[in-house]
Amino acid sequence: MIERTIFREEHEIFRQTVRRFVDREIVPFHAKWEEEGIVPRELWLKAGAAGLLCCTVPEEYGGMGLDYLFDVVVFEELWRSGASGPGFLIHTDLVATYVLSFGTEAQKRQWLPKMVSGEAIGSLGMTEPHAGSDLKAIRTRAVRDGDEFVVNGQKVFISNGQLCDFIVLATKTDSHAGAKGVTLFIVESDRPGFKRGRNLEKLGMKAQDTSELFFDNVRIPAGNLLGKEGKGFAQMMTKLSQERLAQAIRSATVTETVIDWTLQYTSERSAFGQKLADFQNTQFKLAELKTKAAVARVFTDKCIALFMEGKLDPVDAAMAKMFTSEVHCETVDECLQLFGGWGYMWEYPIARAYADARIVKIAGGSIEIMKTIIARQMYAQRGFDIQKNGSSS
Repeated sequence: MIERTIFREEHEIFRQTVRRFVDREIVPFHAKWEEEGIVPRELWLKAGAAGLLCCTVPEEYGGMGLDYLFDVVVFEELWRSGASGPGFLIHTDLVATYVLSFGTEAQKRQWLPKMVSGEAIGSLGMTEPHAGSDLKAIRTRAVRDGDEFVVNGQKVFISNGQLCDFIVLATKTDSHAGAKGVTLFIVESDRPGFKRGRNLEKLGMKAQDTSELFFDNVRIPAGNLLGKEGKGFAQMMTKLSQERLAQAIRSATVTETVIDWTLQYTSERSAFGQKLADFQNTQFKLAELKTKAAVARVFTDKCIALFMEGKLDPVDAAMAKMFTSEVHCETVDECLQLFGGWGYMWEYPIARAYADARIVKIAGGSIEIMKTIIARQMYAQRGFDIQKNGSSS
């Protein structure tokens, strides 16, 4: 098989540290957290102490100033273990990068050291009940009142919503300006008028808290503005490639892991006097899935390398997200079938992986949005501008 070449020795040494942490502090307790619908705050503090959070944050803000591959190692080891509960990816890969990229010096010094240590948990508030992929359609309002803004509205499907200490919140500061009326703010969760709704009951990823959030005349100082007023949509667009790459990393990793589980199971399980692995159907299915997994991995690793060079094109990121998501869902479905009835039992990791998988075709931009982005570029290269359907790219 094609050898991965993006990691160096220091990354693999770090991988062993992360793997030990996951095996010791997460895997034994994850089933309990699934029942409770949330992971304990203590886990975040332990992860921070172990150096697993926000690896790329510069030393001047309390981080280690490492390259992106260290974050990738953390994400891969979590997904490889089947641990979908800890919302480290949102915290590290999105919230911290928003603060680092667009925050003032005061905002960086206030939040980044606490994010690195796990003392402050970050969340990203974008999706609303009527606005998912179309972020220009959000209705949460932020109205200036002297030196403050007053925020009203609601968000839904917010990861880390029950635990978060602050939210990078997308609002409308000008309801008539479309995308140019979107503004981002940092909103602390202890402000009067902020309320957490219920911890949503999901099909999968049951240990990760996912919430409704409500803002009722929440007053925040103008100093909480993240970036520039009216530039929020443009700021969000700069992070889409990174978000979609993270989804591809997840899907490529889970796909490989599920195939490994299935190889082990089929080599041990017997039916009709022979091992499941002896059946040609088993061999052909796994051979097909392994080939697709290899293609997904090579393409994803290439996208990681491009991202680290500042060269990852949004369309390439969309293709990576689309392809790996589809392979991910196909793999868990086909592999569960090879487990038979036991694959449907929640005690088996394959059942959890099946339930967790369905979101990957939605999170980070739906498969349909990815296809639209890719098709637009294909036609644009031929000089044909296809009519936009209003979706965000």
